[in-house]
Amino acid sequence: MVERRIELDRRYARKKKMRKLKAQLETATGEQREKLLYKVKRLSPFWTPPAKPEAK
Repeated sequence: MVERRIELDRRYARKKKMRKLKAQLETATGEQREKLLYKVKRLSPFWTPPAKPEAK
């Protein structure tokens, strides 16, 4: 049960960090955006940034 708790704690921390990074990514530009994308990719390699909606 200890291993399961450790695994869950890691997962919760990762989700919390991803929410924080995604929030920062919305307003970031340039070099700062590239750093944030690097951090997100390290946490979740299969994550892709959402497509920007087209303006009408």
